[in-house]
Amino acid sequence: MHSLLNLLLPLLAWLGSHAPAATPPPAADPDWVKQTGAKTQPAGKATFLVTKYGAVADGKTLNTQAIQKAIDAAAKKGGVVTFAPGQYLTGSIFLKKGVTLNLPKGVTLLGSQDLKDYPDMPSRVAGIEMVWPAALINILNQDNVAITGEGTVDGQGKPFWDKYWAMRKEYDAKGLRWIVDYDAKRPRTLIVANSSNVTLTGITLQRAGFWTVHILYSKNVTADGLVIRNNVGGHGPSTDGIDIDSSSYVLVQNCDIDCNDDNFCLKAGRDWDGLRVNRPAEYILIQNCVAGAGDGLFTCGSETSGGIRHVIARGLKAKGTKYGIRLKSATNRGGTVEDILVENIEMDAVRVPIIMTMNWNPAYSYSTLPAGYTQETLPEHWKKMLAQVTPEQGLPHFRNVTIRNLRATGAKTAVSAEGLPNSVLDNFTLENITITGATAGKIDHARGWSIKGLDVKADDQEPVAVTNSADMKF
Repeated sequence: MHSLLNLLLPLLAWLGSHAPAATPPPAADPDWVKQTGAKTQPAGKATFLVTKYGAVADGKTLNTQAIQKAIDAAAKKGGVVTFAPGQYLTGSIFLKKGVTLNLPKGVTLLGSQDLKDYPDMPSRVAGIEMVWPAALINILNQDNVAITGEGTVDGQGKPFWDKYWAMRKEYDAKGLRWIVDYDAKRPRTLIVANSSNVTLTGITLQRAGFWTVHILYSKNVTADGLVIRNNVGGHGPSTDGIDIDSSSYVLVQNCDIDCNDDNFCLKAGRDWDGLRVNRPAEYILIQNCVAGAGDGLFTCGSETSGGIRHVIARGLKAKGTKYGIRLKSATNRGGTVEDILVENIEMDAVRVPIIMTMNWNPAYSYSTLPAGYTQETLPEHWKKMLAQVTPEQGLPHFRNVTIRNLRATGAKTAVSAEGLPNSVLDNFTLENITITGATAGKIDHARGWSIKGLDVKADDQEPVAVTNSADMKF
């Protein structure tokens, strides 16, 4: 027995010394992750059928007042506003505390194509506080509200798209590209503003006149299983998918977006007005989502003024999206984008999988008043856009960003990361990344990057060019 043990001991020791290293367990989520999403949902089960309040499901009768009556009735006791199958034309409706708006399968809410059916009210649009048409569905200053079901909300946005393009021709010719988006009033499809404990689940939203889902100045919001389709019967300009704007503890998961601008986007105000408000977008979890057409799978900016921080985006897939992981700002925005983790990402035919710039779209980002205008006669939102910030205030910062476990095929440029001489891309980690594409791209004005397993297979066989950078650990 002893002789057998003596033979086995060296073998066991050798096996122990040559055993594969144990895979480290995934890092635990930070504590804030558990705090994301709605903490309560409306408890009332009584149903309020909109047809009992005068709604007609013919796709032609304007049902705004009838649907609002049902909502108001449900709000008195708490309950579920619901619909028989059919198409319901409506203008702006306003949900209230304790109400669930249920859109069953076979139900379509059709947005009115007449702007007068969307009353003007104070809001924030593309980073500027101003008066703007109400959304089709509004959750404003409420707590404990839900929208559920497998039905569809169709913004019928094409007249608003056409209006925008007609104005673009006129404004571009006058040197007013920077203000046309703010003058071309177009209704959003769904807005959650100054609200908490809001649950959005299951519905399909399509053909938004402007942004689709806007979560503004709110906390504890869940968007789960939303489907967004804004390229039905055309390509709607600025039809972002889900915009999380100066909001906190937001959970977005299992969503599928095909739009014509940023798909999943974080914002925090722009320029002088955004710096005045100074509210961050923070504590945000986006997971297990899919993007088709659109300008960005996961975007931070360009409205960065209040700061974007404490964000995890994971388990995301993109096919045919223009850009993948996108950080963008401008030199009059200010704000810091930091503590961002993006992991477990798959991309196919995405033009640039990783892209960062602090000088995005100058014609749109920088406001210059052409000759022939006087300050005294300008609209208030023009004055906000023209208000100057100091160079120090306007300088954005990107730091402490980790991108890991990313696979991308069919790219044109693998990486395009551009800092500024006076604001470098600071302390980034790229880990376990494989990208195939036409060119490798560049990293410029960066500092303190840790790059572990960046495998770029470029058709031109050139490596990623690193310029004007320091303390880069490959």
